Amino acid sequence: MAYEEYRLIHIAREVKVITATVDNPPINIITLELWAELTRLSIEVEADPDALVLVMKSADPDFFLAHFDVGAILEFPIDRPASAADSENNAYHAMCERFRTMDKVTIAQIEGRVGGGGSELSMSFDMRFGVIGKTVINQMEVPIGILPGGTGTQRMPHLIGRHRAIEVILGGIDLDAETAERWGYLNRALSAEAIGPYVDALARRIASFPAPAVRLAKRSINAASKPLAEGLQEESYLFQRLLREESAQRNMKRFLEIGGQTREGELRVAELSGEVAATAP
Repeated sequence: MAYEEYRLIHIAREVKVITATVDNPPINIITLELWAELTRLSIEVEADPDALVLVMKSADPDFFLAHFDVGAILEFPIDRPASAADSENNAYHAMCERFRTMDKVTIAQIEGRVGGGGSELSMSFDMRFGVIGKTVINQMEVPIGILPGGTGTQRMPHLIGRHRAIEVILGGIDLDAETAERWGYLNRALSAEAIGPYVDALARRIASFPAPAVRLAKRSINAASKPLAEGLQEESYLFQRLLREESAQRNMKRFLEIGGQTREGELRVAELSGEVAATAP
């Protein structure tokens, strides 16, 4: 699939890994134009049969995504009373959910500030990585009289806990990378030199594994939001589906051939399992 006609996002492809670099000077505000491109990106990546991993990063070393354009928000219609029925089809929610539920692994490489709607988009990704002393998270909505309306009040409590979400959202505070890692917002807080190589290696590693296993494992993990009995049923069903995949039969046999279930092999099982895809016939 060709990713064309993007003005504010630079798209690069390396086999199964798509890298999307946001470039909307001066601070990567989510303007209406950038929102439209992010939405189109979510639709195209979701539909891409060959893509397995999406990495999103920024061309600006100081800003990942600042926040949604406040000037645009001021133009939202307010001539009628707010209606719960009108809120059922929220296009920003739909975009974020598409990144969360697509059968691709989504990674946010957050090397600078991220705030407001940018933070909400990031929380929709499967993983988030930041830079020590550089990455800062901020939800600035309540101080300016609104609330995070792009999924933030729902996603953040799941990531860091209700009490901490109250502090971040209602306090409008800056959350540094080390604290964000400790609280669960970031997978890891890395040095500026380490984040790029780490994310690149992780994306390539995941992309090297059998696609059905990656896609269905993510689907099974997403089912953890259901009641436990339903989630377990989904896991069992997806496990049975994967057993019937040729790639599973091939790779399990190869795992045993190269040292799986031996003392020496199991002492380095992460490395060994990574070798399976590289050496499977």
